[in-house]
Amino acid sequence: MAAAAMPLAELERWLQARLDRHPAATSLPALDGYVAAIVAGPVSMSPLDWICPLLAIDADAFNHGDTPEFAAISAVALRHNEISQTLSTAPKQFAPMHRREANGDVDARPWCQGFYAAMRLRLPAWAPLLDASNVNHRLLRPILRHCRDDQGRPLLGPPPNSPDPHRNAYADIPAVVEALRQYWMPIRYPRTR
Repeated sequence: MAAAAMPLAELERWLQARLDRHPAATSLPALDGYVAAIVAGPVSMSPLDWICPLLAIDADAFNHGDTPEFAAISAVALRHNEISQTLSTAPKQFAPMHRREANGDVDARPWCQGFYAAMRLRLPAWAPLLDASNVNHRLLRPILRHCRDDQGRPLLGPPPNSPDPHRNAYADIPAVVEALRQYWMPIRYPRTR
């Protein structure tokens, strides 16, 4: 019997308990950003190829429906389908799962780091938008502005003439995720003649 999808609050605790296994996401915002990149990105991927690193599980976990791992897989699949459905039918309703800091400010970093972690699975496919001379590079800027590399350095420098590089960049994220989805759609789903 297949396990029901793990509730999201439980999924976050489950991810935190797996830190020693190095899941790609260790919080719900990071998981949400990761899944959004899978939905909006340039290539379709087998669920095994992206869910296994996301949750730090073996592929065999897909074969055992009565385990916490399978319940986590089910929760991720549901979130994937929710994001896909929202971007397909009501893109203006897409809302990333950001946390708020104690002072009320939005902390977009975990979500953006999750998005970037998923990008890194197929980084060469994202290459056209990583080229700063490409006019469409702007689609990634609100996300990459919040990201750091493996050494903790910012991926992007501050935008020109901006006193605060993070100034409300998070507010642009829902629109750029939909724009990214539209940008990659002809490549990801080419028309057949």
